[in-house]
Amino acid sequence: MEEDAVELTVLMPCLNEARTVGKCVEDAMRFLRQAGVRGEVLVADNGSSDNSQAIAAAAGARVVDVAERGYGAALLGGIRAARGRFVIMGDADDSYDFSALQSFVAALRGGADLVMGNRFRGGIAPGAMPVLHRYLGNPVLSFIGRLFFRTPIGDFHCGLRGFSRESIQRLGLIMPGMEFASEMVAKAALARMRIEEVPTTLRPDGRGRPPHLRTWRDGWRHLRFLFLFCPRWLFLYPGVLLLLVGALGLVPALPGIETSLNARLGIHSLLYLGAATILGVQLLVFAFLTKWLAVLAGMVAEPAWMARGAPAFSVENGLLLGLALFLGGLVWSLAITLDWGRTGFGALNPLETMRSVIPAVTLMAVGTQIAMGSLFAGALLSSWRSARPRA
Repeated sequence: MEEDAVELTVLMPCLNEARTVGKCVEDAMRFLRQAGVRGEVLVADNGSSDNSQAIAAAAGARVVDVAERGYGAALLGGIRAARGRFVIMGDADDSYDFSALQSFVAALRGGADLVMGNRFRGGIAPGAMPVLHRYLGNPVLSFIGRLFFRTPIGDFHCGLRGFSRESIQRLGLIMPGMEFASEMVAKAALARMRIEEVPTTLRPDGRGRPPHLRTWRDGWRHLRFLFLFCPRWLFLYPGVLLLLVGALGLVPALPGIETSLNARLGIHSLLYLGAATILGVQLLVFAFLTKWLAVLAGMVAEPAWMARGAPAFSVENGLLLGLALFLGGLVWSLAITLDWGRTGFGALNPLETMRSVIPAVTLMAVGTQIAMGSLFAGALLSSWRSARPRA
């Protein structure tokens, strides 16, 4: 079949699905015939040892071998091998109805870049989804995905979805495991692609063996990906909150500032405020480094604020800022020591002395964090440049 003439590829990742892959391929082939869609059924086999490949080929599918193991790896290999302008992917375990793909094709023809199935709107048959997944895992992870990436998708992890092959290939998808499902939606949302949802049904699979999905392991991998891919919720917002609370609380402790709050804050409160400031700065440094690493790795596009502020975000400026804060804390500490010396280095009143020592030490710690973070950002950039292929 000429590649230019293929409108749709129905893609199925497969790992030991001998009991169901034949029926899934037959259903997809029947849909293509009845809908009058010029297409193909492609099975991306991930190392099956149960004759799945031969069964799929006998049912009419084109089979490609994908050596790298993993759900995402199989789909990435299948997307590269697909000939269709559009791709509809779904598991080969007979849990999705491949004979009813009209709504996906209509949305793709209408200009959608990504079309997600929604099992909660379409219907989940009894026994098709574990209770933990249905009422906790999927709703919670979908809520986090909507919150983090500002997309109205109601079923973030539906395995039946369609997309424009050209649009999805532009996203640079790389995750080899189950978190590939989250990566596709997250990157499409960040790229402001047109995403639509259509109702789809889920029925009990027919594999007759435990699923490849592991509830807690794969749930954690999805959650970890969402947080690391969107560091503002993991690092930035908590960091800003801690820094504001800590720094604003420490201001009354500065010499010469007399306020009613100053009189009420004891050294124990100041110690916690100093810790909040240090943790806040550390989280902000992590937020920047995580974003910077994602940009260098090509996982996300460089945000506008990073491009505009590139001159200010140099390693040298970070070192200068860190050094200035560290020296400020060091000079403050020396002044405290000199005052102590004027009294003959006698016994100190910690209730008074610590009111200056805690902010001084906090400044030195914050300055060190910023300086070290700047050096690490520079090391990331150097490693990235050395790893790039040379022309």
